[in-house]
Order: sequence, then structure tokens, then C-alpha cells
Amino acid sequence: MAHITLKGNAAETIGTLPVIGSDAPFFCLVKTDLSEAGPADFASQRLVLNIFPSLDTPVCAASVRRFNQEAAQFDNTIVLCISADLPFAHKRFCEVEGLKDVVSLSVFRSPEFGRDYGVTITSGPLKGLLSRAIVIVDADGRVVYTEQVPEITQEPDYSAALKALA
Repeated sequence: MAHITLKGNAAETIGTLPVIGSDAPFFCLVKTDLSEAGPADFASQRLVLNIFPSLDTPVCAASVRRFNQEAAQFDNTIVLCISADLPFAHKRFCEVEGLKDVVSLSVFRSPEFGRDYGVTITSGPLKGLLSRAIVIVDADGRVVYTEQVPEITQEPDYSAALKALA
């Protein structure tokens, strides 16, 4: 489990992020049109898994905007914004923000995602939501970068994540 904080108060996750060099765990998540998407839908592309608690927080919204702007500019790269928000909330957020270069995915039908990626928060007020984390998967489906953000109210290290894509 990872030890994280929310405004300085201790919380924990169900596990740890996938090991760099390992195959990325399988997932089947829900898109904004209520269809399902998994690794086969993004075959031979690099994936930036931008994982966060909820779009309804300023830091989560900022990470979606930033990755939309910067990571999506890399060739053969797709940004997947993943949270427990319902697909309707993802769609509304992207429409309001004018975001077109990210794929929003909900875990509401797939609680195993949080377990398999080690990001389900198991204690504290956000228990049951996902922690803030970045996982980058190469075109062959291997994990090449991870970051478990230690304080939920902080943004991820964009520079390090973007460097992993360069």
C-alpha cells in the first residue's frame, strides 16, 4: 500500500503502482458515451493514464487541462483521464472546458481497476475514490513511468511525466 495524505492527513491506497518494466494490468472502463474501452482500443499507442479522485476538484481539473495541452502533442500518444466520476460528469467537464485531446474513462463498472493499479484509497474521507497517480504505458503495453502523488491536493510532476514521453 502507498501512504498518501489529503491536506496533511494520512490516507492509504489498496496497493502500489505497477512496476516499471511490467506489463500494464488489463482494464475495461466506461467512456462518456457509455461504451467500454480497454487496451485493445489503444493498441500500438503510448498511454498516459492520468488517474485522479474527481473532476470536481481544482487540482484534478488542472491535471486534465495540462495533459490535454502538453502530453497530447506527442505522436502516437493518448491521454486517458481516469476517475470514479460518472461518464456524464466526464462528458460535461470536457465539453465545458473545450477539451478534445483526452479520453475520459470512468471506473464505476470496474472497481478492479483501482485494485490492479494500486490506486483505490482505503482510508480517510476519500475512501473508495482513486488516488492521484500517473502511469505511462509504452506502445508494447509495458509500464515505463509511474508517479503516486504523495499529497492529493498537489499536481503531478508534469515535467517528469513529459520527459518519459520524449
